[in-house]
Amino acid sequence: MPSSWGAGSGLSTSAGFEYGGERLQALFGDFVEKYGMPDIYHGCFANFESNEERWAYWARWSYYHAFCPLPKDTLVKLRELLEGKDYFVLTTNVDHTFQRAGYDKKKLCYTQGDLGLFQCSGPCHAATYDNYETIKAMHEQEKDLKVPTELIPHCPKCGREMDFNLYWDNTFVRDKGWHIAYQRYQNYLAEHQTGKVLYLELGVGFNSPGVIKVPFWQMTMKNQEATFASINLADPSYPEALDGRAIVISHDIDAVIRRLLAEQKG
Repeated sequence: MPSSWGAGSGLSTSAGFEYGGERLQALFGDFVEKYGMPDIYHGCFANFESNEERWAYWARWSYYHAFCPLPKDTLVKLRELLEGKDYFVLTTNVDHTFQRAGYDKKKLCYTQGDLGLFQCSGPCHAATYDNYETIKAMHEQEKDLKVPTELIPHCPKCGREMDFNLYWDNTFVRDKGWHIAYQRYQNYLAEHQTGKVLYLELGVGFNSPGVIKVPFWQMTMKNQEATFASINLADPSYPEALDGRAIVISHDIDAVIRRLLAEQKG
């Protein structure tokens, strides 16, 4: 059965990318002591004393979330579960997890950007740049919650300071690769408008429901043979119009994936 998989932040959390608690203290305890942020995400908006300090925080976030080994093999197990199946993954996550877990890039669409990419903050042009070497240097040379000023990246075309390629506002750059991936996703949907299709969301909340959740509901409603499914520990839900054609599992995603894979292997 063809299936469209929508991956939200709940999947990354289940895979070990927790933004609060012990992990927050372990990775950002010094920043927490100074600014009191409740979690890693809200720390991005702290009133940093300097630009060097702001870049130190962001570089550390990028380093641990886009480049370090995955805390759990959840995404690898999911890839094994999907092996040989007709699927496409749409995700709002920006943590580079699917690439690191070895997924076919032609079956992925990162709709809201990637911590592993820079863009011009203007932006003056629609291109993105791999940032691993810069982030690694910042991480290694950070001192007293600051990075060296000379490591702060600037646009090679206009000289403005660079920014992460994340969908914060209308400055978000959709580069050539983004458009190619998005078109592949649209083509996949167009090819499977009828017949048995599964629309499955993993850890998708209501932060940006118009990207995955609502479209999945709408596509399921239009196709009477389609099924909607949600695996979400916090808030699995669906509209009443999908009664009888919806499956909700309120359980840890990592545990569900492992159980499904074990059953598949027999």
